[in-house]
Amino acid sequence: MTLPGTTLALDIGGTKMLAALVEGSAVVETFGMPTPSSGGPKDWLEALFAQVAPWHGRYDRVGVAVTGIVDDGHWSALNKKTLDIPDRFPLTETISALTALPAFAANDAQAAAWGEHRFGAGAGGDMIFLTISTGIGGGVILDGRLLQGIAGHFGLLRVQDFEHAAASDSATEDHISGNWIAGMAAGRRPGATARDVFEAMDGGERWAEEIVALSARRAALLCRNVQLAFDPPRIVIGGGIGLAPGYLERVEACLADVPQRLRPKPFPARLGDKAGVVGIADLAKNQRDNERGSAT
Repeated sequence: MTLPGTTLALDIGGTKMLAALVEGSAVVETFGMPTPSSGGPKDWLEALFAQVAPWHGRYDRVGVAVTGIVDDGHWSALNKKTLDIPDRFPLTETISALTALPAFAANDAQAAAWGEHRFGAGAGGDMIFLTISTGIGGGVILDGRLLQGIAGHFGLLRVQDFEHAAASDSATEDHISGNWIAGMAAGRRPGATARDVFEAMDGGERWAEEIVALSARRAALLCRNVQLAFDPPRIVIGGGIGLAPGYLERVEACLADVPQRLRPKPFPARLGDKAGVVGIADLAKNQRDNERGSAT
């Protein structure tokens, strides 16, 4: 027998997958595992559901937040360097087949934006969410509404080096994110992860400090551009890089000389790595409630 009001929330990213049972804003139980390096989305979902099989009967709907773009329940990659998936994978259809329950899907950063808006640092108002992690994503809340589709994919904003135009049209996230940080460290410490770079920085290694400082400086510039585009009352920053000790302080220091009226107002995400599952659970609940309302 299913428990009404409980959502199975999934958050699938380029590095890890998280499953959670969510009631309102409360995360009741979680299970995490690395995103498999082989196979495809169906294989990953089957592996995750095999691990949470004991939860069967404890939820009555499923919400899934994924990196990339979601249109009408179909999942596609926007930056295959973050997670390489086939175009328009039938995400909600596959999950419904695995669970015999309705499923709702959204981009992971958009789901996290909604979670922070409803229960976290967004304080229920208009906001921009910016997650800096393996890649960079985001979400836009305007007039209490989450913009979906490709809205908020700030990591895909283009960067152009006009001196080398033919070779340098690339995504913003490829110059800021955890993948970029790890790539920049390869010459100093082959195989290092972004976490290793932060640990090296904390240990006083200058090369690591320079990498993190450059990432933060570019993230500050991204915040300035977002502020000019939307003029939000706050920009909430999350993600493993965005919330790493000292990172947000470096971003804020880079904004100190920006005129007050133009200066972004960054806030740390309050829900941490649970923002995605809390947000997608609430969105799935809203979707289910709307469907039930339409049927009566």
